[in-house]
Amino acid sequence: MKAFGASGDGKAIDSPAVNRAIEAAASAGGGTVCFPAGSYPCYSIHLKNNIALYLEQGVTILAADATSSGSAGYDLAEPKNSWDAYQDYGHNHWHNSLIWGEGLENVSIFGPGLIWGRGLSRGSGPGPVAENPGVANKAISLKNCRNVTLRDFSILKGGHFGVLATGVDNFTIDNLRIDTDRDGMDIDCCRNVRVSNCSVNSPWDDAICPKSSFALGYARATENLTITNCYVTGIYKLGTLLDGTFQRFDPAEKVHGTGRIKFGTESNGGFKNITVSNCVFEGCYGFALESVDGALLEDVTISNITMRDVLVPLFLRLGSRMRGPEGVPVGAMRRILISNLVCSNAESGICSILSGIPGHPIEDIQLNDIYIQHRGGGTAEDAAIQPGEEEKKYPEPTMFGRMPAHGFFLRHAKNISVSNVEIRSAEKDLRPAFAVQDVEGADFFRVRAPYAKDVPTFALRNVDNFGVSRCGRVAETQLDHVDQHRF
Repeated sequence: MKAFGASGDGKAIDSPAVNRAIEAAASAGGGTVCFPAGSYPCYSIHLKNNIALYLEQGVTILAADATSSGSAGYDLAEPKNSWDAYQDYGHNHWHNSLIWGEGLENVSIFGPGLIWGRGLSRGSGPGPVAENPGVANKAISLKNCRNVTLRDFSILKGGHFGVLATGVDNFTIDNLRIDTDRDGMDIDCCRNVRVSNCSVNSPWDDAICPKSSFALGYARATENLTITNCYVTGIYKLGTLLDGTFQRFDPAEKVHGTGRIKFGTESNGGFKNITVSNCVFEGCYGFALESVDGALLEDVTISNITMRDVLVPLFLRLGSRMRGPEGVPVGAMRRILISNLVCSNAESGICSILSGIPGHPIEDIQLNDIYIQHRGGGTAEDAAIQPGEEEKKYPEPTMFGRMPAHGFFLRHAKNISVSNVEIRSAEKDLRPAFAVQDVEGADFFRVRAPYAKDVPTFALRNVDNFGVSRCGRVAETQLDHVDQHRF
């Protein structure tokens, strides 16, 4: 790198030298561009075919301030197009990034170094405005690439996206540590992806976020994806995950603590054949599966999950926001298995939610071997709440307000199986553990919930083919149809 003019002194802009080194290696048929220890302030770095960037221990690739050195700054975003309105600005552009590549194959970034997005825009809020020329809002962005590996480095303050990958196939993300003020990584319209051994602290947005937007100009599914052995959180001050001090925000500071694994919100193309396993959630919103723009979300397994201090353990939402081309039908959500999940000290105002919309149920859902302990304190008045449908509303666990159940709220669903599930509350809760509404086919086997006098375990409304067996104090029950029943 030094041979091409890079100084690594933390002052001079080194991106011209970096790009010369990458171009030379690419012209020779490919190779590895090594960054020796030092700090390299850069504007846009252009990846090429058959190129690896290696970040030695002690390396920092530093996103330079967009207005420094009198430079034009980062590469300009691509021109607007007719489908820009279907996604937020950041999803529609890739060139306005610290490191980017388009239409490439055989690309790697690896090594124990750091990418620090100091000069990047968050895409919203204070700081540089992402839409302005010369401003970047992504640490790494990739579009329509194949055979890509990101491994072993860290990202501090990654802008709107630490990693934005759109239409990337044969993609490996392994052993990254990301400590950032928006999304950690967005995996959008990608196929054959492996995310493993990553830690993400993202207090103000999502940690690991599969999406299936319309950003490529057509609907493309994210499929054949595994996420395993990852830690996601939103409770630590920026940078303290990376330095190992793990400093929590003061309770007086208003921090969203989002930091979750979420499928969506952009959901035009679909999510298919996906597994999430062996992941740890702490101080975040929990797990979310969302199809609200016409996506088919199917064949998903979630297993071996631990959670503590989360807002809502599980949020499955099929909606009709329909942010995309006109004429697309409402999507579907089906064949989802969730098992071996333990959650402690969840907040209690909002329970786990599995909800479709009228005429469009979520289908074929199995919940097995789950233990959820929450803080409790729900009232009889809460139990009488009837949440609105909110069919077109932006999907979030908070979208319905306080919920009439303290375990699970199941609405507009078909073929639901719940077995070996236990709900516990630290304080007495006067809501039913399960509210079941407009559901066809629901079986509950060996379900346990706290007992409180005159408080039902189940509250049913417009339910067909409902069965309960071996559920403690609740008598074995089989109902062909019930308009309203509490027991």
